[in-house]
This record gives sequence, C-alpha cells and structure tokens, in this order.
Amino acid sequence: MQRPRSLSRRTVLAQALRAGPATLALTLLLPKLAQAGRQLEEPLMDSARTALSAAIHQSAPPVPAFSQDGARQQYERWLDSMAVRLHRRKADALEHKEFLPTVWYESKRAGLDVALVLGLIQVESNFRKFAISSAGARGYMQVMPFWTRLIGDGDPATLFHMQTNLRFGCVILRHYLDTENGDVFMALGRYNGSRGQRAYPDAVLAARRTWEL
Repeated sequence: MQRPRSLSRRTVLAQALRAGPATLALTLLLPKLAQAGRQLEEPLMDSARTALSAAIHQSAPPVPAFSQDGARQQYERWLDSMAVRLHRRKADALEHKEFLPTVWYESKRAGLDVALVLGLIQVESNFRKFAISSAGARGYMQVMPFWTRLIGDGDPATLFHMQTNLRFGCVILRHYLDTENGDVFMALGRYNGSRGQRAYPDAVLAARRTWEL
C-alpha cells in the first residue's frame, strides 16, 4: 500500500495562500494535523484477527476494582499526580476526570505500562482528542481507519470516541509487542510505521519519563 505524502501545516498554509484568500481562510479553520500516526496495514492471520476483534469488542466499564486498600491508595496517588501533570497540557478538569481513569484501565487491560501509553499519546496527538494526521490517523492514539474495518465495526468516526480510541490503540500496541516478542523499541516503530528507525521510539521513550510516578 502506497503511503500518502506527508505535508506539514506550513506547506498546507503556503499552498492555500497561493490559491487565494478564501482558500486560506478555510484552511485556517481546519484542525491542526497531528505529527504522527502511520500504522501500516499488514495481513493478519485469522487467529490474530479473531483475537484482536474480541479484545476490541469485550465491553467493560473503565472503573478500577481493587482487592486491597494499598492498591487503591497507590492508584489514587497516581491519579492525583497525573492530573497535575496533564493540567499543563489540557486545562479541562472534567476531561481529566474521564481521560486518566480510562487510560489507566485500557493500559492495564492490555497489559501495558501506563507511562508508556501516555508517552505515546503525547508524541502521537499531544493529548488532542480530535487530532488527525496527514496520513488520516485519528484521535488520541492516532489509530488508522483501516483498523475499524479489520477488527471493528467499520465506522472510522468511532475513533474520535475517547474509550474506543484508547482501546484500539492499546490493543494494537499489545499486538505489535507480541509480534515483536516483547521488544518495545521495535513495537513502537511498527506502531508508527517506521520499524527499525530510532526517531519515533526514542521520542516515545523520552516522553514516557514525564509520566512515570
């Protein structure tokens, strides 16, 4: 599959300026393009497709359950600390109240390090729910629309729903980790469509440190 040509926002604006004032005005109203999000569509074995589809469709509310008070207290400390850090990037307190527990839930559900997932979101969309990349990837975790056809309901608009986007992103990252036998560096490259190159994994791993407790 041929990759779409990536255009920077500066290039898009320059082209719009040459086209005339009306085109420029419309362009300025468009959402800022995300800088990442280029998973490549790869053939999936039937068993992998079935497992991924099941993981996407298993419904459960993002409400943490703890068998011990210590675990609950640790989670609450994490929540308070992450809310302070996230406020510097997203001022909406109500959105924090929904976003952080959902990230925690979906990360744990997929067996992922929550700090890694937050670092990936920071690099992929900078925590913008409606971010769209030049390749067409959508939402917080910049999920490519073809995934909704492969393992979802076929509606790419659902990728702008917070929990749906986070679930797809976490399930896909888990799949890539399993494919790469647990190699985080290679799995991150595969997530970004730049397998074997250093820039993207290094950026995510550096961002992860911001979210470690």
